[in-house]
Amino acid sequence: MPLHLSDLLARPDLGLSASYDVPSRLLARTIEAATVSDLPAPGKWLQGGELLMTIGLLLPEEPGACRAYVRDVAEGGAACLALGLGQGLPYQEAPEPLVTAAEEAGLPLLTVPDEVPFIAVTKAVFDARAEEQRALLQRAFATQRRLTAAATGDGLRPMLAEWTAATGVGAAVFDPLGRLLSAGEPAHRTPLAQAQDLIERVAARGLRGSASSTAAGQQLEVQPLGARRLRGLLLLTGRPDDAARSVVPGLVSLLSLELERRHLRDEPERRRRSALLSELLADEDPAAGRARDILRSVGLTAERVRGVVVAAGGGAGGRTASAAPDAGAGAADGAAQEMAADLALAMPGGLVRVVDGAPGAVIEAVVGEDLDIRDVLARFAPRCPAGIGPATAPEAVRVSLRQATGLLAVSRSSGEPAEARQSQASRLLLDLGDRRTLHGYADTVLGPLDLADNGEELIATLTAWLETGGAWDATSRRLGVHRHTVRNRLDKAMDLTGRRLDDPDDRFDLWLATRIRRGGASATGADGRPAAPPPGR
Repeated sequence: MPLHLSDLLARPDLGLSASYDVPSRLLARTIEAATVSDLPAPGKWLQGGELLMTIGLLLPEEPGACRAYVRDVAEGGAACLALGLGQGLPYQEAPEPLVTAAEEAGLPLLTVPDEVPFIAVTKAVFDARAEEQRALLQRAFATQRRLTAAATGDGLRPMLAEWTAATGVGAAVFDPLGRLLSAGEPAHRTPLAQAQDLIERVAARGLRGSASSTAAGQQLEVQPLGARRLRGLLLLTGRPDDAARSVVPGLVSLLSLELERRHLRDEPERRRRSALLSELLADEDPAAGRARDILRSVGLTAERVRGVVVAAGGGAGGRTASAAPDAGAGAADGAAQEMAADLALAMPGGLVRVVDGAPGAVIEAVVGEDLDIRDVLARFAPRCPAGIGPATAPEAVRVSLRQATGLLAVSRSSGEPAEARQSQASRLLLDLGDRRTLHGYADTVLGPLDLADNGEELIATLTAWLETGGAWDATSRRLGVHRHTVRNRLDKAMDLTGRRLDDPDDRFDLWLATRIRRGGASATGADGRPAAPPPGR
């Protein structure tokens, strides 16, 4: 327990007395040390919390000067002023100007009797402080033993529960995305909004530091967890005392070990998902049902997905041509696997794999269309070249991945992830073009098909073929017809329009016309809703 001023007054062997009726709040002051000084202005030599003792050798007797002396002592941080009395000393009782000045300043004033030397008071203070430190260490060791014993249990919760029981400070562990993994007790399962902000701030810095703040009168502190990579975050809710504070590093270490153990335990599941992705990509034209079944088996239920490719080596470190064949390559592959594990954690479904590439390992992933993939890449693959493919049906994800791979060079040049998009010209045309003009353009391109027998069927087949990136089997599955039927219809459509599918300009014209006919990606009215087609369509 801390040493309070009232504790010193209660000791009969010291014989200390208060010179005036000191309020209880002042008697509760903590005494950090004891020192002696007869300087006329000792304040600048104090650190705070001292019991300052003096025989008053240079103590001024004039009231104004006495108040200045007391103010200097109080502003120096002294917890109390003690005046030594006795035969042969300047004072046999506390002088009235000093008593008045101390009471006005709210500085406790004690007197030390003649038979008690100052060294006895100093020893009493330091003995009490030593006992306090000993008790603090005992509590810290006891808490550490409890935490170490709990670490042999199953999971994070036993350690967090022991910590809260021993210290009264709430504790919860979150994953790098801020999702709750475990908490010491139910009261701390739902952190404040300010805690979420703090968690995100520390997560963005990785293992480089902690942070604290105060919300609704409660102290919040976040510590990063992990050995070489961020595995989680520890949220402490409350103000740890000195004993608990000394155990925080041990708690962080034990929780980090548990998260590293959990990371290793999850390796077989990551390998399984990597194998599933390889299975999905092995077939040039997978059946739509089979592709969707694979995605659903890992919880990825999005109707449209996109491929993402990250160059773990080159541009952000990794294997290079000059790397040592064993150590350098092994380190690069290890770093790529660690990055892939982080990305799998952040991507619903976790369909991620590492493949050999040049100049280093490449990470391939399949994600849902709605995932904010740029935010994930900024957090878990910063400064790494990355390509983001277009959204496609699950059976056509190979096309999306192929386009993402082709964007790596663009990403290396720009210094940020490159995303496959429709061309700037087409986007401007669809966004800014007059509706009547746009539909006139579409009518010019597709008009011959409108006039033909089964024209709607021909346009639907052409649209599906363009949207699947020219994949014959994917188009036939989407339409439910044989691929030869698809080819025959497209041959007829090209004969009627005078276009060629292998001509880039013709193909762009056809794509833009079909896009306009179905409303366009950005064809919206003034109210933000999709623009209705013109009358007669």
